[in-house]
Amino acid sequence: MAGAGNGRGRLVADKRYAGAAKPAAKKAAPKTAAKPSKTRRTKARPKRQHGLIMGLIVGFFSAIWRVFWGITWRLTALGCIILGSIVGYFYSTLPEMEALLDARARGSVTMLDREGKVFAWRGETFGGQISSDTVSDHLRNAVIATEDKRFYGHLGVSPRGIASAIRINLSEGRGPLQGNGGSTITQQVAKLLCLGVAYDPAQWKSEAEYEEDCRGGGIVRKLKEFPYAIAMELKYSKADILTIYFNRAYLGAGARGFEAASQRYFDKSAKDLTPAEAAMLAGLLKAPSRYAPTNSLKRAQDRAAVVIGLMQDQGYLTADQAADALSRPAKLSPAAAADRGGYFADWIMKSGPDYLTRDTTEDVIAMTTLDQRLQTAAEEGLAAALEAAQLKEGSKAQFAVVVMSADGAVRAMIGGRNLDGNDSFNRATQAVRQTGSAFKPFVYAAAMDLGYSPSDYVQDTPLCINIPGSGEWCPENYDKKFKGMITLTQSLAESRNIPAVRISEAVGRDVVRQVATQFGIGRDMAPGPALALGASEATLVEMTGAYAGILNGGQLVKPYGLAGLRLQGDSAPLFEQDTGMGERVISETAAQLLTYMMTQVVEVGTGKRAQMPGWQVAGKTGTTSDVKDAWFVGYTSEYVTGVWMGYDDNTPMKGISGGGLPAGIWREVMTRVHEGLTPKPLPLIVPEYRAPPNAAAAQGGGQTQYPVAVLQDGTLVQVMPDGTLIPLPPGDPIADLMRQEGVN
Repeated sequence: MAGAGNGRGRLVADKRYAGAAKPAAKKAAPKTAAKPSKTRRTKARPKRQHGLIMGLIVGFFSAIWRVFWGITWRLTALGCIILGSIVGYFYSTLPEMEALLDARARGSVTMLDREGKVFAWRGETFGGQISSDTVSDHLRNAVIATEDKRFYGHLGVSPRGIASAIRINLSEGRGPLQGNGGSTITQQVAKLLCLGVAYDPAQWKSEAEYEEDCRGGGIVRKLKEFPYAIAMELKYSKADILTIYFNRAYLGAGARGFEAASQRYFDKSAKDLTPAEAAMLAGLLKAPSRYAPTNSLKRAQDRAAVVIGLMQDQGYLTADQAADALSRPAKLSPAAAADRGGYFADWIMKSGPDYLTRDTTEDVIAMTTLDQRLQTAAEEGLAAALEAAQLKEGSKAQFAVVVMSADGAVRAMIGGRNLDGNDSFNRATQAVRQTGSAFKPFVYAAAMDLGYSPSDYVQDTPLCINIPGSGEWCPENYDKKFKGMITLTQSLAESRNIPAVRISEAVGRDVVRQVATQFGIGRDMAPGPALALGASEATLVEMTGAYAGILNGGQLVKPYGLAGLRLQGDSAPLFEQDTGMGERVISETAAQLLTYMMTQVVEVGTGKRAQMPGWQVAGKTGTTSDVKDAWFVGYTSEYVTGVWMGYDDNTPMKGISGGGLPAGIWREVMTRVHEGLTPKPLPLIVPEYRAPPNAAAAQGGGQTQYPVAVLQDGTLVQVMPDGTLIPLPPGDPIADLMRQEGVN
């Protein structure tokens, strides 16, 4: 059985479970089982654990970072919300672009000469609204290259520009926000708009103070500037922002906006500017007054050269264009280069109605009497005379000149020498000075009007007059000599003092005072007998106008320079004046006799240096007793000119008289003024010759006098050949002699 058992087949039980799983066979070992598994060697290592101390440190800094980040993003979000709110507020306050182009509180005054040509501007000129699309491409490129080369790529603020400005400021030893500000053009416009704060006269003393506050810097200003600039970028296009900039930027010499500046400096529109001219205007933005070409053309050209270099670097100009612009720098227009009539223009502003000149809120056109040719003539004549006189280096002597027509229209004016570069005092219209012997013609005007003749005689002998409260006053002649009996003509021609006093006392001081006042010398006059010698005061323009009255036949002549005013754009004038002539003061005959006497001043008297070949000249010298003032005022048939010389501080002059340098200046000026004119005779009457009382008087002995009579009131008078009675003043030696002889 054993053997059979060893060889038997399957058990019945095995057969009962047909399909059952066979006993598991032993898995064959992989072929690589003999080698260690590589996968087993690269199995991930367990995470390394920090030590206690290191774990605390890492955890501490992780906590700080989580806190910092949490605060930072919350603050950033809050800041963005605040900034957005501020930007939104500013955005809501911004008006339409057109309302921002001209916000001047005051208007401008543009002055035209007698031919209608512009010669001066006052106030803030505005050339009219322009746009960034209509100006010259060169101007637009120059401004962007100079002020904000990333203008088209930022949203109103340039972080790179600010960082660069801070770096420059710190490197130059300034504070981070001192000096260069890194402002974009948009930020500059925000400043021009004063961040939306309007001018309030109750808050600021002047517009200048208001604008100074608007231009202020510092962190607070910048913090306000940023959102305002962003709001502008959101509200306006880049072209709009440039348009506001082009219309509002101040560019020196009273020019507000590039159109006004272009007209002011180059006499052309901003759309016609060359690269050199555009560069010069763009260069003004850095410092308008310093770089204004009317202040220093060389400095303006140097600044323009820098701008041209920037335009080339940024591709706005080719190398050839830049070289051409540098080789032909911008120059001022003839009117701007001449800069004529500055003192005259200031006089116009003060003499016109305030609401249309100094305080105007409109743009006004002022038509004036200025003749630019004559203004040039006056300036050149004065320069030539001073060069010939060889004034000492550093001399502070001042001069004034006025040229006018017979009707009082002022054609040229020099108010002084601008020695310090900032002289606004007009010595022609503002300096009130003693007139000296230049006043004497009005003494003789009174006499001529009362019937005296230039051929009448007067004593040039010692004279003393008792002045109540002051005692005895004894005038002297300039040369300390006496000539006895002389004609009134000789007396004026030689500027004898004693005869002038005698005539003044004879006709009456009140009469002389009245005549002078009616001729336009209306200031308080000396009450005593020194009135005849020019102890009273007047301005040069007043004296010149008074002499014009004599030339004009004895009528009042009021000097004037303003011929009319109108608003810009209007043709109808608001004001007009075509003459300065007024009421008659003395008869025409008296005026013509006086003119004859004044021609003798120039022909044979103290004014010989004023002679003009071919022209009849009438005039009078004037030198005050302390030589603080020297005058020459005279006229031809065409023009009247006055010249004054002196020191502002009233320092006495040495070796100067009215017949010297002032008369020489007068001749140099008038010679140029009369170029091209045909000589015409003066309106004068030559008096009939009258023989002196006797030979002794003719020889200057002065011992034989005209007959003396006693009036009913006891006044002693001389009886002239034509029957004229000349009262003898108290203290007169003849009167004393007659009283001693018992005449009563």
